[in-house]
Amino acid sequence: MRVFLGITGASGAPYAARVLAGLAAAGAEVGVCASKAAGEVIAWEVYRDRSIPGPEAIQRLITEYGGDSTTLYGEEDWFSPYASGSAKVDAYVICPCSMATCGTIASTSQANLIHRAAGVALKERRKLIIVPRESPLSLLHLRTLTTLAEAGAIIAPAMPVFYTHPDTLGDAIDFVAGRVLDLCGIDNELLPRWGADA
Repeated sequence: MRVFLGITGASGAPYAARVLAGLAAAGAEVGVCASKAAGEVIAWEVYRDRSIPGPEAIQRLITEYGGDSTTLYGEEDWFSPYASGSAKVDAYVICPCSMATCGTIASTSQANLIHRAAGVALKERRKLIIVPRESPLSLLHLRTLTTLAEAGAIIAPAMPVFYTHPDTLGDAIDFVAGRVLDLCGIDNELLPRWGADA
């Protein structure tokens, strides 16, 4: 399976780390593009150290969570396979997805590889999973998400649940990541299954 993972500067970098680890564990070929802002958020939220330069934090995330089948692409790498519909890709994930990125994609603007890959997914009618991380949502946010859903994207907000009785923050992160992996078609055991024996 071939998957694109876009990581933006919204809060929620631990979700991206867990999704990447799940994809790698499943043996997926993963192409990652992280924005400049994402590097700063990864440094703070994953490594809790704002002194780590953004590019270094991104590379560290790829090394620690991505495995051998993960490739990092620059924001302006238009020769990346994910920049063209002629490349075969099974799923595109943007996690976390800032509302600025949602708005850019919905307007068909393409300022970087994350936007372009999402645009390719929509025009080719491929699976695009958007994981927005914002609260509260304004009417403009809601309209943007509606536009993306109408265009074919799957909107999977980063909303942990409590019916699984999570014991740790990691359990809550795993639930969201597991749902994203489910949507990609990746088998995983990150979340308890409803109806399964407790």
